[in-house]
Amino acid sequence: MQAPVLHVNGDDPEAVVLVTQIALDYRNTFKRDVVIELVCYRRHGHNEADEPSATQPLMYQKIKQHPTPRKIYADQLVADGVISQELATTLVNEYRDTLDRGERVSKEWRPMELHSVDWTPYLGHDWAMPYDSTVPMDHLKALGERVSQYPATHVLQRQVEKIYEDRRLMAAGEKLVDWGFAETLAYATLVDKGSRIRFTGEDSGRGTFFHRHAVLHNQTDASTYTPLCNLHDEQGPFEVYDSVLTENAVLAFEYGYASAEPAGLTIWEAQFGDFANCAQVVVDQFLSSGEQKWGRMCGLTMLLPHGYEGQGPEHSSARLERYLQMCAQHNMQVCVPSNPAQVFHMLRRQVVRPMRRPLIVMTPKSLLRHPLAVSKLEELAEGTFQNAIGEIDALDPKGVKRVVFCSGKVYYDLLDARRKAEQQDVALVRIEQLYPFPEEEVRAILADYAHVTDFVWCQEEPQNQGAWYCTRHHYDSVLPSHARLRYAGRPASASPAVGYMSVHAKQQKALVEDALTLE
Repeated sequence: MQAPVLHVNGDDPEAVVLVTQIALDYRNTFKRDVVIELVCYRRHGHNEADEPSATQPLMYQKIKQHPTPRKIYADQLVADGVISQELATTLVNEYRDTLDRGERVSKEWRPMELHSVDWTPYLGHDWAMPYDSTVPMDHLKALGERVSQYPATHVLQRQVEKIYEDRRLMAAGEKLVDWGFAETLAYATLVDKGSRIRFTGEDSGRGTFFHRHAVLHNQTDASTYTPLCNLHDEQGPFEVYDSVLTENAVLAFEYGYASAEPAGLTIWEAQFGDFANCAQVVVDQFLSSGEQKWGRMCGLTMLLPHGYEGQGPEHSSARLERYLQMCAQHNMQVCVPSNPAQVFHMLRRQVVRPMRRPLIVMTPKSLLRHPLAVSKLEELAEGTFQNAIGEIDALDPKGVKRVVFCSGKVYYDLLDARRKAEQQDVALVRIEQLYPFPEEEVRAILADYAHVTDFVWCQEEPQNQGAWYCTRHHYDSVLPSHARLRYAGRPASASPAVGYMSVHAKQQKALVEDALTLE
């Protein structure tokens, strides 16, 4: 590790304090790792009620005969004449009496709202609270032009150069906005107003699927340039780090960072959504339940690439079902945005709306360059995040016989198949925020289909995965009493996806046909 190791006896508290101070000074001075080996023991085994001598008899015979660090230190102070034996006994009794009264024994404890960062402005807000999501068109165009510029001496790789040429056209309104540019504009509008953005992940600078390119690499000398860091002198900081493949450590650090930085946008992105498996303990123990267990709020955003492209079981599923299973008491948001305007407003909402909750996002892969997954610049400037999106084609509601609910990439498969078949009797409704479930928005969309009795939930994931089992109960409150909701998708499977492209394509075709074919 190329790090110094400091060994210290746990029975010597003054030595422990000294070594700790040395380690901190070393790290702060040289910005390098340092290790403390604290030589000590466990006195009561696994817990206070455990009997460790059942399995470690010889060790615990010695431990029972060994005085505690407190007694060793107290005896040393008495022997040196620093304190009396009576004072040592009094300190022990006062400490135990404080515990018995249920009072705090740590003088350093401070409630969340009194920390160095004031959380008060972010407490007590409702999900439906109003907020201004708009950005003046002229200003948005100016920001778009600014983040599409780089020094003339900075030579880009050919494909990256083409991406930036297209972004300048998008900023001018001459080309529809794609996913990468919408995401970049969201960050630009936030740092423009002074907000901090912190972004970590294995490929965050470039984007796993070659869409973000927040950091530009000079092809002549390998120097880098980050347009989002160069908007103007008064902007907020934009920090992006390509982190190591130790997902649990990185996500845990970002959780702590977001808990102490409510004003900014803190993001962790998995290289593939599947890789969040290695950080699942952080989601289980902290992200999903920290507010309920400890009153610790957090606005961390997790971007998890998700979508069935025939890439096999380790590169298809971000395990959407796991996050939905942990949703309760409005503890976090789970979103599957389907177009660039949606991701723009979703990311901005995390900062512009003063409510702070974790945001779990199933981000796309093939949709990053899908010809239909584009937005007008006006949709970014004037719109807002839509928790649910109704039918976009000019179907006669009276002629609709089935309504298909879906989320994510499968929507475009359904839309493409329906248009090719010139089918007019099936409406498509996208659920963009799976939790909290947008009951009011969905009910308003379904008002035109009060006569429909046939409803379908369509998903790419196997039946025992994805959103089906964890969200189907939400539809009971929005569907007509005489209606039924049916599943269309892959059969239940122990594996997230199949390993052969031919089998994947056959399954995909079948689930789309199942969703659109009326009985």
